Amino acid sequence: MATPVEELEQRLAALRAQLREARRAGDSTATSRIRKELREVEADWEAVLDEEELQSLQDASAVASPPAQTEQRPVSRAIPGVIPVREQVYRSLTVLGAPASPKLISSVYEAFFSEPLVATKLASLRRDEERSFTVQGYSRPYYICAAINHDRLTAARGLLAVSVWSLEQRLITPLSSRADFLRHAIGTAEQIQRLGNAGHPPSEAAWRLLRRFALTIPGAYSESLRPDPDRVLSAARAEAAVHQDEGNRERVDAARRAREQLSDVQQLFGARGLHDALRSGGAAL
Repeated sequence: MATPVEELEQRLAALRAQLREARRAGDSTATSRIRKELREVEADWEAVLDEEELQSLQDASAVASPPAQTEQRPVSRAIPGVIPVREQVYRSLTVLGAPASPKLISSVYEAFFSEPLVATKLASLRRDEERSFTVQGYSRPYYICAAINHDRLTAARGLLAVSVWSLEQRLITPLSSRADFLRHAIGTAEQIQRLGNAGHPPSEAAWRLLRRFALTIPGAYSESLRPDPDRVLSAARAEAAVHQDEGNRERVDAARRAREQLSDVQQLFGARGLHDALRSGGAAL
């Protein structure tokens, strides 16, 4: 009998197959509906994993320590030595909500999950994920993939993303540097709010991270060492709205070309260069 995690993973695999067919058929209504369901099932999958990890931690603590000394750690904290690197990266990117560098990914993981993620461990991760996807296709719930340059449709150097994100979300355009920075700030502030609402005080590293974002967002910074998450959210969203229409146009256009010209593997990990893009039908590039 399949476990809850296995059942959810089977559902995710089925939805991914449906999404692929809907995209190939050009059915935008079905594509939107399936993407929404994918996000919901992905959230359920994450919640079940968190419950299993917390239970494992509690069981281990019960064996190793007397009941009076057992400490229950927050669900958002990692269990040292247990979480694979790809899962660590996935958790950080889920907080950030936009493509990010290994250094920022590492900083976010340490700030919110109380375990260091060594950035050098990420050097071969994307290549390993591409090899796995090439062999297994959509068998995994997610892959750590590449951000995609909007013009050549090649992998953006030094930026990682998550395969469950839409192409539009993973594309790098001239406005992406600032837009993604604002998305990172929003994600960080929201995560701090979630921790506070759940009764888990954010770490000092989390506050320092939010302060770094707030320093360069008009209206977000205050003299306090602990910025107001509400203030950061308001300021970041206000600035993001200014660039939204123009940035979205570029992303939508580039995503359309990518879906027409690139294979499934290339849509996640980028064309190999101009020759590869042209061979895939990208003469318009």
